[in-house]
Amino acid sequence: MSETVLPVRGAAPYDVVVGHDLAGRLPDMLGESQRVAVLYDGTLGELAQPVVDSLVERYDVLALGLPPGEQGKRAEVVNDCWEALGSAGFTRSDTVVTFGGGATTDLGGFIAATWLRGVPVIHLPTTLLSMVDAAVGGKTGINTSAGKNLVGAFHEPAGVLCDLALLRTLPRDELVAGLGEVIKCGFVADPAILDLVEATDPESLTADSPVLRELVERAITVKIDVVVDDLRETGGADGHPGREVLNYGHTMAHAIERASGYAVRHGEAVAIGCVYVAELARRAGSLDDAVAQRHRTAFARVGLPTTWSGATFEELLDAMRIDKKSRGSQLRFVVLDDLARPRILPGPPEDAMRAAYDTMTGAGR
Repeated sequence: MSETVLPVRGAAPYDVVVGHDLAGRLPDMLGESQRVAVLYDGTLGELAQPVVDSLVERYDVLALGLPPGEQGKRAEVVNDCWEALGSAGFTRSDTVVTFGGGATTDLGGFIAATWLRGVPVIHLPTTLLSMVDAAVGGKTGINTSAGKNLVGAFHEPAGVLCDLALLRTLPRDELVAGLGEVIKCGFVADPAILDLVEATDPESLTADSPVLRELVERAITVKIDVVVDDLRETGGADGHPGREVLNYGHTMAHAIERASGYAVRHGEAVAIGCVYVAELARRAGSLDDAVAQRHRTAFARVGLPTTWSGATFEELLDAMRIDKKSRGSQLRFVVLDDLARPRILPGPPEDAMRAAYDTMTGAGR
């Protein structure tokens, strides 16, 4: 099957390539680099080795295994990588390549953004979640004890290779989790995604499925369209939330992730968070019952959770208050007035948030 090239035409243009067996595209993206640091999820050594092997004849390659998952996105890990880059004599004309899921992409992108105030980075995402979310758009970040991605930088990649063949080794529950971000894009910008999900047998969504490929390409296109217009999340035109729209459901999702010690996968938390804000918008009178219900059915159809009761409302409220979208003491949520009609809801009353929490836990339905 042919490759699909999705151009990102912002201030620093690059291409997102979607297809199968794309490792051969990497040298073209690397260009004149002399040194390449391959930062890979340490549990994916066997998968990463062919990438390293394809580079060693043309470049000085530094391969660095990173701790997997959100727990690896720590300042100590960043410092270790900085020291390794320094020892290798890494310069501004050299390139970082990331190989792994969303956490590896966030971490590796941040390392590239901060070394010498920014060196090129190319992402090879290995999970559905990282293909449609972390690898595109230039957001990088690490976690602190206070919360997720609170330290970071905007640093657009020089290219992204979404090799769908890598999804063949992905556990089914990880693939399903990635669909959380895909379905989110359907609600905020491209309802055709919802139609595809609702018309397709979820078990047929595999690495070689034409429908999964279309879902991936549609979700990436949504992100590209938003990011090109609002890279640094300053807001869109005519009241549109701009890049913040991509955080639909994320205020609650990040709170759930933190409260669970990151035991709840990001895509799972996003599904639950989207159900939460849909209920919040319904109670505010801006979203009708049918669209709120469609949130529950669309996410549940592919096997994603739509309820969670692992923390009290007060615990989650405390976590939401340090969300990056907050302004001072005021919480702000991305909500919908209808499909593909997002807006910001600032400072909803606590009783409405508590009632939406009750629905999220299954107690208020």
